[in-house]
Amino acid sequence: MAELYSVEQVADLLGLHVKTVRAYVRDGRLKAARIGKSYRVAREDLDAFTGRPSPEPEPRLIDVSAVVRVDGIDAVEMRRAADMLMAAIAGPPDVDEPLRVETVFDEARRSMKILVLGGPGRAAGVLAIIDTYLKERQ
Repeated sequence: MAELYSVEQVADLLGLHVKTVRAYVRDGRLKAARIGKSYRVAREDLDAFTGRPSPEPEPRLIDVSAVVRVDGIDAVEMRRAADMLMAAIAGPPDVDEPLRVETVFDEARRSMKILVLGGPGRAAGVLAIIDTYLKERQ
């Protein structure tokens, strides 16, 4: 969503009188949208008016954090599952969508936790691998 400024805010930012900014809007020199009884100026339009380049939008970072708990597993099977998982995700790192997978085993509870951290696409792939492995294990 575009950042919008009131005429008063534009006047303050530019060090101008409010009447001067309104005149620029009426003359069409400063692009503005009329909302109710007042004008709003988009940041891009203000930047174009002042000659400053509009900043590039920052890329959106989306991460997934998932914990998969597997009960009723012994140390041998846990090691096999962890090795299979690490082999499945091995390869050169993806800079655009990093991935981190860790396993934790509680021998007393016969419970394994798999932590999946990373971008949604790769995390979904790891979760699919885990799902397939656990279904075959049953």
